Amino acid sequence: MIGSLFGRRKRSEPAPERAAVPADHFVVAVGDVHGRLDLVERLWPQIDAASRFSPARRRILVFVGDYVDRGPQSRELVDRLLQGFPGFECVFLKGNHDETLLQFLADPSIGEAWRNFGGLETLRSYGVTHAHGKNWSQTRSEFAAALPRAHAEFFKNLKLHVAIGDYLFVHAGIRPRVSLEEQSERDLLWIRDEFLDSTANFGRVVVHGHTPGDAPVIRPNRICVDTGAYMTDNLTAIVLEERTRRFLSTA
Repeated sequence: MIGSLFGRRKRSEPAPERAAVPADHFVVAVGDVHGRLDLVERLWPQIDAASRFSPARRRILVFVGDYVDRGPQSRELVDRLLQGFPGFECVFLKGNHDETLLQFLADPSIGEAWRNFGGLETLRSYGVTHAHGKNWSQTRSEFAAALPRAHAEFFKNLKLHVAIGDYLFVHAGIRPRVSLEEQSERDLLWIRDEFLDSTANFGRVVVHGHTPGDAPVIRPNRICVDTGAYMTDNLTAIVLEERTRRFLSTA
């Protein structure tokens, strides 16, 4: 089990000066995909090729969340993720867009907010349309019927965070000066400025998405791998081996 790799760090324990993943491990974290299966298919051969040059015996592929909305291929993307990636253990983290999909299934009254969030593209990928005059309860029922059970389980079982060696992987970030055990799910999925602007020592280097930029952002306490794939055609991954790090991208 992946969890067996991870030791707990005390809140006061300092982040390492040069973060590392465990020896003999090849770890890749992929940024927010947002329904762009085409970009995953372009990035995967690079990841696979890079791993073949590594002597590492254990390979872990982490997706930092936001699989749906905005891009056109949410359903197709989930189908692909469920197939897995040969040679890799996969960790799928939850993003705020994935959480919104689950909220819509539980409460269709948020439909209008989800529409503004890119939800119509997700519905369309599942063969559901929301035309003018149609109520959101009806759309929710159609979506629930169209959503394969395996997809529903995929979204329900997404993880909030995972730690590997000196790195913590999470969708949005963490609240500074709050232990991991005390972090709220909302912060892990939605936080921005308080985390992004912080120079606090988080104990581990946080690898995250959620806040897109033109290029990966590298700070002493965090690394952002969201390069706005759905609008830039640039999907980015970070490759971690022992104390080294490098980036792969579709740009």
